[in-house]
Amino acid sequence: MLTDGIINEIITGTIDTLYMTSFSTIFAYLFAFPLGIALVVTKKDGLYPLVSINRVLDFIVNIGRSIPFIILILLVIPITKLIAGKSYGATATIVPLVIAAIPFIARLIESSLQEVDHGVVEAAQSMGASISEIIFKVLIPEAKTSLIVNAVIAAGTIIGYSAMAGAVGGGGLGDIAIRYGYERYKADVMIITVVLLIIIMQLLQIIGTQIAIKTDKRNIR
Repeated sequence: MLTDGIINEIITGTIDTLYMTSFSTIFAYLFAFPLGIALVVTKKDGLYPLVSINRVLDFIVNIGRSIPFIILILLVIPITKLIAGKSYGATATIVPLVIAAIPFIARLIESSLQEVDHGVVEAAQSMGASISEIIFKVLIPEAKTSLIVNAVIAAGTIIGYSAMAGAVGGGGLGDIAIRYGYERYKADVMIITVVLLIIIMQLLQIIGTQIAIKTDKRNIR
């Protein structure tokens, strides 16, 4: 049976999940966006080929993506304590969430930018556009729809990570699901937290899809 205390915890957990997801996505993009651009620009056939640098960046991203999130949380506890002052709770969980999301988002950004028609880039180059102009006036605007779609995927993945962080006291709905659903066998609380996570994911997907449709030039007639 749901008591007032449990209901308040579910409300707080929902707010914490939204808080962790929002700030983690924003901070991760601040680091991942330049990394994703660098991966594209320094490729062998990129705007400024630097193969050795590209290999190093590629290796770092692959290493970051290879570490399971639940292990990453434990590995970065010293960094989390240094930044957040503690290793548990919603604010502290943002640190490992950002670290885990950066390489994943960088790959998504790389993928989106590489979808841009190379002929458009060549046309910009033939008109004397600089590398920064091609990046910010050609590549990013042309990849806008794909970037938005991938941002929704990234945010959805971070929601999943945030729920996983509940296993080590990370706060949010995942924490409530484990404490009440697993440790106390309260199936009703578990079901409610799962339903709330599904609702958040669905709302995120709907909003992201609508924005992507409005920015897709192929829909303009």
